[in-house]
Amino acid sequence: MFNDPTVTWTLTAVLLLCASHYLLQAARSRHLTDQANKGLHALMNVLMAAMLWNLVPSTMLAQIAVLAGAALWFVIQAVARPEFKILCAGSQDRLKCVYHSLTMAGAALMLAMMARAPGAGQEIVPAAASSTPHAHHAPAPAVQNPLASGLDHLSTLAMPLTVFFGTAAVVFLLLLLRGRAAKPAARGRTAPQHSVRADHGREALGAAVMALMFATMSA
Repeated sequence: MFNDPTVTWTLTAVLLLCASHYLLQAARSRHLTDQANKGLHALMNVLMAAMLWNLVPSTMLAQIAVLAGAALWFVIQAVARPEFKILCAGSQDRLKCVYHSLTMAGAALMLAMMARAPGAGQEIVPAAASSTPHAHHAPAPAVQNPLASGLDHLSTLAMPLTVFFGTAAVVFLLLLLRGRAAKPAARGRTAPQHSVRADHGREALGAAVMALMFATMSA
């Protein structure tokens, strides 16, 4: 995706660090829903890191399906009735679930865009055509990647998504800076505020990486 290996390695390290943080939070959580949410975020970061190196392209459709399912899961949580306390409760939590659903959908869309990248839609010549001595007299038609041929129009979404995630990164960064400047009202609130600041920092990093990757695709 990036011509500079330094950028690729840096983004890979950031994504894997975020994935490790999510896995650690999932292991510490006692709520099944929170464990599932953190696990999905960890999986998304791992898939995005693999995307940087174009790993396991044969499972791209499965990866897109998983991320699309994760996006739907967060939408369900965002619109769930208030009686379901284990899901997103309160306007702030619902807003977070909406943003996380957009993040999952953005990652799925990014994978779909990768399907039309150079190398993803290479022509495939059937083996039967090359094994026959006189196959060059009647060449078989090349087979194009159907996913790549049907997703060319998705590149127009790269720039709006770059702006969206870039704005999200700035918002989370401002929340992080505001949290660092605010003094805790009580000593017992230091740990929760530290957790919130860590969440804002991780969200800012993730949004910045998403914006950078979409910007590369829109170039």
